[in-house]
Amino acid sequence: MTGPALDGHIAVVTGGVGGIGAAISEALARDGATVVAADVAPDTLERGAAMFSHLLDQPGVGEVRPTVLDVTDAEAVEALAAELGTIQVLVNNAGVGGTTAPVWETGIDRWHRDLDIMLTGPFLMCRAFLPSMLAAGYGRVVNLSSMAGKEGNANTVSYSSAKAGLIGLTKVVGKEVAGTGVLVNAVAPGVVESPMNKAVPAEFHEAVLAKIPMGRSGTRAELAELVRFLASPRLGFSTGAVFDFSGGRATY
Repeated sequence: MTGPALDGHIAVVTGGVGGIGAAISEALARDGATVVAADVAPDTLERGAAMFSHLLDQPGVGEVRPTVLDVTDAEAVEALAAELGTIQVLVNNAGVGGTTAPVWETGIDRWHRDLDIMLTGPFLMCRAFLPSMLAAGYGRVVNLSSMAGKEGNANTVSYSSAKAGLIGLTKVVGKEVAGTGVLVNAVAPGVVESPMNKAVPAEFHEAVLAKIPMGRSGTRAELAELVRFLASPRLGFSTGAVFDFSGGRATY
């Protein structure tokens, strides 16, 4: 396939104007998509407009439209789905950093917050947007999980549990829509250079980095390229799968 593979596609990226999400939004736009970069931050519209202004009027590059959305608000999610109608790409990326405490020191509010954003949010987004994809006979859903969801990182019980649940959601929905033209896959990053990872204690970051055979963090641009592939017509025969992005930490 040559040229912009996502020309004419509408893509929704949650957490789309921060960190990894911004890189994904730009990568999809550079592949021709019109990207709805949905984010909960109150300055989403202003910050997003400035962040993606360099893409304006570039040949073959789609538009990025910042939009305020709380993925845990079922009514807001349904309203956005009704407003946009049929979309072709959904990237569930919205997330928050995990706790760095053992389970017995993890508060119930933190537990609920992490699962609401990183598991219930993708469920609500899939529930709202999949019907139009199924009716059209085409769609791509990419869920941003984590190596923590595969292996479980000590002292991150709510984060690891949410990301493990997202892998389960991916496998279930991937099987439910198999054969319809809609593909649902997940990506499991290890350590990625992002503002969220910079917020964790240095010793925790170094311990996780030490598990990576390639000896470095992945970059946001590298991760965005993998998501771009999974979100495009280039992918045709993978669904319900989890794609590793860990520098060799996991090979399964």
